Amino acid sequence: MTTEPPQRDDPLGDFIQKTVSVDDVSKTVYVSGTGPAVILMPEMPGISPDVARLARWIRDAGTTVYLPSLFGVDGAYPTTAAGQEIVRRACVSAEFRAFAGGGTSPVVAWLRGLARTAHAECGGAGVGAIGLCFTGNFALSMALEPAVVAPVVNHPSLPLDDPGGLEIDAADAAAVSERVRRDGLTVLAYRFENDRWCTGQRFAAYRALLGDAFDGRVLPSDAANTAPPPFFRDVVGSAHSVVTAHLVDRQGHPTTRARDEIIAFLVDRLGVR
Repeated sequence: MTTEPPQRDDPLGDFIQKTVSVDDVSKTVYVSGTGPAVILMPEMPGISPDVARLARWIRDAGTTVYLPSLFGVDGAYPTTAAGQEIVRRACVSAEFRAFAGGGTSPVVAWLRGLARTAHAECGGAGVGAIGLCFTGNFALSMALEPAVVAPVVNHPSLPLDDPGGLEIDAADAAAVSERVRRDGLTVLAYRFENDRWCTGQRFAAYRALLGDAFDGRVLPSDAANTAPPPFFRDVVGSAHSVVTAHLVDRQGHPTTRARDEIIAFLVDRLGVR
């Protein structure tokens, strides 16, 4: 049996904790920085120290990061047993559509409202939206909110039971495709080559929907961090989280370049000064 290392939780002390209500639904959001808003949605199993690290990098580029708590324990180090239970609860939650045929997850309506709130608070050219893993495709669905001008779709894993499916209903897919075409948006996306949760089939489905507006970038799997937290080692089980758990923080490394490309994309689209 593998012994898990002690947890190294992140207290998130440099973030302001707020309650944001949209249509009578309230959620905790961690906010930090100044400048145009970027909504960074957590991956499974929640706002881990690696997700918070990414938020700080984006913040330090001149943005205000909004980090909503959607599942899990905020700031917790991703252990195997706790992560498995969080995944189980999320898969049966009414807020999420984890499996094929479910369409757009209801939580996306709240996230669009958060984008409107963040834009009103921060101003600028618009809002960036970054999805990770379980929330990966939410960044695309959020583009139905006009304030969202810089969607980034990282290793989207839903629907879990259809490697070539997209977690979005037909009407929303058509509307997003039209909005991307009309407003000239680019959708930036990343995955590892042999990721079993975000396959080449899924990226092909995005390309079919969005055409040249889909900028899907694929990293070699051997570029992934070989010592991720236990949840990613034991449950995810493959190179997956490009700019969080499987990132290697070393200048010139492919995952670090991906992080820098995402930040440059946000800075350009949001008009960060």
